[in-house]
This record gives sequence, structure tokens and C-alpha cells, in this order.
Amino acid sequence: MSLSEKLRLGVNIDHVATVRNARGGDTPDPLRAAKLAEEAGADGITAHLREDRRHISDADIDRLMDALNVPLNFEMAATDEMQAIAMRHKPHAVCIVPEKREERTTEGGLEVAREENRLAHFIAPLREAGCRVSIFIAADKRQIDAAHRIGAQVIELHSGAYCDAHHEGRFDDRDRELEAMREMSRYAHSLGLEVHVGHGLTYDTVKPVAAFAEVRELNIGHFIIGEAIFIGLKPAMAEMRRLMDEARGELQAAS
Repeated sequence: MSLSEKLRLGVNIDHVATVRNARGGDTPDPLRAAKLAEEAGADGITAHLREDRRHISDADIDRLMDALNVPLNFEMAATDEMQAIAMRHKPHAVCIVPEKREERTTEGGLEVAREENRLAHFIAPLREAGCRVSIFIAADKRQIDAAHRIGAQVIELHSGAYCDAHHEGRFDDRDRELEAMREMSRYAHSLGLEVHVGHGLTYDTVKPVAAFAEVRELNIGHFIIGEAIFIGLKPAMAEMRRLMDEARGELQAAS
């Protein structure tokens, strides 16, 4: 991969729907947020249709598929219901994530190695339908190998542990998590997998990850939507993009 390639920014609009659903009704509208993000230069939109429909709804997915000009990354659990929805819509990409009803947010990476046979059969029709299949996993060689064996084209490394350690001041743990992601990005790339990173990234944590030469895309949602409350969605995105591009530029200068 050439360092001259732009590092893509995918914007997750789930938590616009969280605010909407807190009162019911139609506002704020996740589709409006997605279109604003698109206008501001987002390279893709991510939406997670959870089994309990706690934020994004089926109707949101219908409208996003109809209205977006950038790719939709459809996050979903590995269930028959979600597979059927993905097969009906055929989004650009599907990202298979673990899901527990009691969790506040996705707590970790998917356990691919233990469910390799089931997941291989699960993703095969999605690939045949033309969807790019991504697997959301920890920075762990065993999981990367399993994702590669089952035919995933993309892995998304879970950056939550790195971000949590940073914000809690556990800097030794932060540095260990960052190094693990760096090493596993290189390893996954060597297998021919496209590498994405996401979960918990903020202005304070994005640059070290954006400087991984092998990473092609960052998916960021909660922080950008939170910042948008104070400064607006377009300025929040612009600052995230500036930091990503700055990190990429520093990497190019050092190479």
C-alpha cells in the first residue's frame, strides 16, 4: 500500500439515533447526520442495526441505502435475521461484530477462532452477493488468522482497550495496546487483508493509530457525534480529518 493513499474516515451515526430514541419521534434524524457527514467529506457511513434496535432502526437502514452517495458499512451480529437484512439490501460492506444485549456498547472483538466453521458459512453468501466482509476483532494473531481462513476481506481492529487506557492514565497499558495494534496491522496486511481500526477514538488518541502505514480506514462515531453537540458536525469532522492527515503526513515525511 502506498502512503500517498488517503486514510479514509468512516463516520458512525448510531448515537444520533440514540438521542432520537430517548424521546421518540423523528429528531434528530440519523439520515440528516449521515448526509451532513457526507457533505463534510466522510468516506463512508457506518450504522449498526442491533438485535434490540436500541438506536438504528430498520427504517433508518432503508433510508440510508436509498440516499447515500458514499458506501454504507452495515454493522451486524452473525444472526440469521441480520444476514437476511444484509442480503436484501446488499450494502457496500458488512462488518460482523459481537453483540450482547446487556452491553452499553460493543465490548470487545469477535471470537472468530472458536466459531470458525459457523462464521465461514455465514459470510459466504454475503461475499457472493457482492458485500465486502469485515470482521471486528481484537489485535490478536489467532483471531486474524481465523478471519483470513474464513474468507473475510477486511479486519477492523478494536481500539477500545488502547483508548480506555489512555483516558484512564494507564500509559504503560496504552503503549502495549498501541504496539499490539501496530504489529497486528502489519501482520494482517501481510496476509492480504485490508486493515481498519475503530472504537473509542478521540482527538487525543487518533494520531498514533492514523500513523500505522497499513491501516486504510478509521471508523469513528461516538466522539464525533459528542463533539458535534458543542461545535457542529462539520467542524468536529474537520478537526478529526486534520489530525488524521497530519499523522499521515508525518509518516510520509519520515519514510
